[in-house]
Amino acid sequence: MTATASPPRTQELSEGALGIALLHIERDDLAAARHSLAQAVAGGVSAGGNASLFHGAPALEFVLGRAGRTDPAVRDAVDRVVAARLAAARRRQAAGALSHSAEFDLIRGLTGLGALLLTRGAPSPLLGEVLAYLVSLDRPVRVDGRQLPGWWSPVGPAHQEAPGGHSDNGVAHGIAGPLAVLSLAVRHDVQVPGQPDAIDVFARWLDTHGGCYWTTHDQLSFPPEPAPARPSWCYGRLGIARTQQLAGIALRDPARRRAAEDIAVRILTDPTLLGLITDASLCHGWAGLLTVARAMADDSNTPDRFAPLIEYLTLRLAADLDQLPKPGFLEGRTGARLALDGTNKTDWTSALLIT
Repeated sequence: MTATASPPRTQELSEGALGIALLHIERDDLAAARHSLAQAVAGGVSAGGNASLFHGAPALEFVLGRAGRTDPAVRDAVDRVVAARLAAARRRQAAGALSHSAEFDLIRGLTGLGALLLTRGAPSPLLGEVLAYLVSLDRPVRVDGRQLPGWWSPVGPAHQEAPGGHSDNGVAHGIAGPLAVLSLAVRHDVQVPGQPDAIDVFARWLDTHGGCYWTTHDQLSFPPEPAPARPSWCYGRLGIARTQQLAGIALRDPARRRAAEDIAVRILTDPTLLGLITDASLCHGWAGLLTVARAMADDSNTPDRFAPLIEYLTLRLAADLDQLPKPGFLEGRTGARLALDGTNKTDWTSALLIT
């Protein structure tokens, strides 16, 4: 494996050839998958600072794993990436500095790397370290005499200046991601000290603030009444509802589990909220809603009430899929087709922390 500093976009799981390979693998079209994988690694494999579940060596390991393949050189590169990210996070914590969401989130950070390590057959020692780091985010920090959540970021959600910083609440870039991976780790019988408490802290935060994409410094004391917003997987109430359901399962809390399912049903029967969906993508469109709804139904004690919702979402996805201009996984036709196929033999949905 050749490491490169600036590999081509084909190495991106979100919109590159790696993401396209997922569909071929799920459909057992291994010849097409090999072609996509060859495209992805033609310029080398990134194992540098930009490597993550959605880019470079970790993304390659995830895709190879969906085909039941392991490449020791790729795995070793991923282990080095994880170790470097953990060391950087520990240095930041020791210095008393606030975290940036890229340190811990699903798309770029340690949550995504933890999700990848969960897919390995045997638990990696690094997985325990990643989970322990995510648990540590439940410890508040003090800035200018005010107590803030341990995942508070000094900049805004688009890396812009934000007076007092913010908490990102979504699955893709916010604290719902760590909540999901810690809860899923319990399902995999992997736990570290403090894990249930951290799950509870993150879930309670989202009880209060999860109706908004993010929470600013001014909103800490007086959370605003949530305005109608697109209920997508990446940001929004449906993705968060799935993480709350997973938290309820992990904590053996049937009331939390049922409340999350009730929220999902209300969202998926609200024409105002569904009217805010504008495309068929996994990230923020019909494919994401459908994939989340299926997973929630599978884990529900009352799955029948999801059946008509799943049928409706399937029809909407089928009608809008071909209008997607991008070809890839997260925002394009590949991901939408995976959702429409309705299979998950390879556990591809674990890249989204849906399963």
